[in-house]
Amino acid sequence: MDRAQEGSGERRTGQGPAAQAELELLVHGVGGTTPGKMLGDPRTVRVSGDDTAAVFRRAEDAEAGEGRRERPVQEAYVWCNLTSGDSSRALWLLLLPFMVVNLAHWMRPAAAGRQRAVRLYGLLVRLAALTLTVLLVAAACEVALDLVAWQCAGVPGCARRHSWLAFLAPSPAAPGGWWSRPGRRLALAATAPATLTLLLWYLSRRTWSAYESHRPMTHDPEPDTDGSALTRPGFWYGRRLVARLRAAHTAVALLTVAAALAAPAVRFDLRPGGPAALDVLGGLLSAALLAWTATAVGVVCRRGRTEHRLDQRVDRRLVRLLPLGALALLLLTAVYAGWDRPGWRSAGRLPGDPAFGALMLAQGLLAVALAVVARTLYRSGPDPRTGMRGLGGPAVALLACALGGVMSGGVAQRVADWLDGTRALLPGPPVLLTWQASTIPPVLAVLLLLAARLAAGAARTARAERRRIRREHPGEPEDPGRTRAIAHARAMATVTDRAPLVVGVLAGTTLLLGGAALVGALATGQTPDGAARRTYDAVRAAAGISQALGSWLVGLGFILIVTWGRRAYKDASARRTIGILWDVGTFWPRAAHPFGPPCYAERAVPDLTWRIATWTRRTGGRLVLSGHSQGSVLAAAAAWQLPPSVRGRIALLTYGSPLERLYGRWFPAHFGPPALAALHRDVACWGNLWRATDPIGGPVRLPDGAGPGVDHGPLRDPLAYGRTPEHPLPAPILGHSDYQADPAFARVRARLLNRLRPDLPAPRPEPTERRADAG
Repeated sequence: MDRAQEGSGERRTGQGPAAQAELELLVHGVGGTTPGKMLGDPRTVRVSGDDTAAVFRRAEDAEAGEGRRERPVQEAYVWCNLTSGDSSRALWLLLLPFMVVNLAHWMRPAAAGRQRAVRLYGLLVRLAALTLTVLLVAAACEVALDLVAWQCAGVPGCARRHSWLAFLAPSPAAPGGWWSRPGRRLALAATAPATLTLLLWYLSRRTWSAYESHRPMTHDPEPDTDGSALTRPGFWYGRRLVARLRAAHTAVALLTVAAALAAPAVRFDLRPGGPAALDVLGGLLSAALLAWTATAVGVVCRRGRTEHRLDQRVDRRLVRLLPLGALALLLLTAVYAGWDRPGWRSAGRLPGDPAFGALMLAQGLLAVALAVVARTLYRSGPDPRTGMRGLGGPAVALLACALGGVMSGGVAQRVADWLDGTRALLPGPPVLLTWQASTIPPVLAVLLLLAARLAAGAARTARAERRRIRREHPGEPEDPGRTRAIAHARAMATVTDRAPLVVGVLAGTTLLLGGAALVGALATGQTPDGAARRTYDAVRAAAGISQALGSWLVGLGFILIVTWGRRAYKDASARRTIGILWDVGTFWPRAAHPFGPPCYAERAVPDLTWRIATWTRRTGGRLVLSGHSQGSVLAAAAAWQLPPSVRGRIALLTYGSPLERLYGRWFPAHFGPPALAALHRDVACWGNLWRATDPIGGPVRLPDGAGPGVDHGPLRDPLAYGRTPEHPLPAPILGHSDYQADPAFARVRARLLNRLRPDLPAPRPEPTERRADAG
């Protein structure tokens, strides 16, 4: 593909702004595509951008320039490489809880004038995100330090079964081997969770340089109204925040490893008659760990984001010293734990139950507090279309914590089974983790019942749709198979609107089962099958089956996640299946968790705003910003980021758009009715096309009195019920795809171009340095 110089058309034609050039800037949606498919021509030229994201034109349009012609020039913004590429990116799916909790930050209800409550909401989400980092590292410590180094390496029978542990195990021939000391075994094992932490830090920093460091177009901040915060200059520039959160989370993770390493040594030194020097050193080290942890938590608690301006500070001293100080404390702890202690033997399990129990209780309390704050915000401006009446964010945060807990418990139980399949040699993981893993089968049973209910509802809807379809085509011969196919597509499209029910039932089930697991573990001190030993046979059987299946299902889940993720990155059809969930999750900035997948919009939105602003400035022409599916969300975000003078010069065309159906319901503070109505007022004009067979897109549903109608639909799908002269072969059911194949698309686009004022005066030329900067 040849590279063309951006703006070459303007220079070659010699036509001034009075030529009234017309441009349609296309933004694709979920799953990605190619420039040739978007433009309907295999001969395309890249006019701006790089191999990651770029703007393309047809080769003939790039040569012909910007003069007025019968149809608008089309440009395609291709951003699919921001969310796909090498299959190793599928490993991001293993950090799914981090992405989910980040979503909860943006799901708060809209509440004008409630700044303290809004800040409290953000603080609670950031603390919940921090507990997930602690949970991940604590689970790694449980596997490496407790199960491997403390339990298995300390039992000769287990160490013999795993020869790679032989040098750590005490033996009659060499009872005092250097690595056989419990503290030294723990110090060596601590390198595993510490390496995991440093890997997360590296991934976060690398993606921070590639995504968060792209500067948006600068413009004066607009006064706060009922519109979206996406208009603020610094919304898509989270460079400082992510750097600060990354430093704090890295420090807390390293301190978690240090605490897991120090706890058994401190407990041994506190025994009567222990060495006084080590006792004092242990106390000082514990105090230092607590103080540095409090410092890191304080960094997380500081005000989250500065959106009213481009905050280009990086807090270099903080970003460097906080994790380096934690690393130094970890090294000191390793030296302290590895000190020779005569008579110290590893027996039983490390004290993990109190730690995991406290962590689980803290997550539950944070979720409840978040629900109270969210409900308070919702009551200040209730909107019946808001998902779960404002409780969507707390529910998603709870699910993130539950997902982290289940993954941690399942992995620990699976490793314990692998180390000691007979369960005769090792005590195993903390009983709370076993209880958490055992909740997976009951959750799946509830989901199966819910799926059955949704299927029954879809079947009823399909029957009603079949009657409606017969009325829509009077006089045409009926094709029962065709009618059923159309009705089925419409019925399945409505399942998306049942998402609040699914999330609510799943969150409620998770809360109940999580509470039961915590109470059961702390009250009995036994695993589920042990606690049910003296109960009814049915209860005992259910407990045993749940415990046995739990760890296996987690292992299977990890394999499925990675396999499905790798396939999604390579296969466009598979990517569309999960693409909408992934693209929604990675659309938002990492305002809560810095180790989550990077935000592609922090690159895509500045790309679009720079292209729109520079083109309109140079040509004075008419521009239609045309977005499909997730591309319509990017288009709206780019329009909000434009200076008001430019925003009022463009038309917005969206189709298959989740702006209201998904984003408006689940992210009401940023895409709610006031925000969408404000966008409609700010742009020159807006048209939205949707189909009843589309499971993702829908109407915008602007409030009454918001101005001229935006929605055009539902469009006819299929375009013809039977065979017609225009469609001699059966027309396909298009659903979410191929909106441009509908004649209504060209009509709406032409109407938008006609509504743009043809007599707009040309803007003054830019200064030379700014023009070079923009190119």
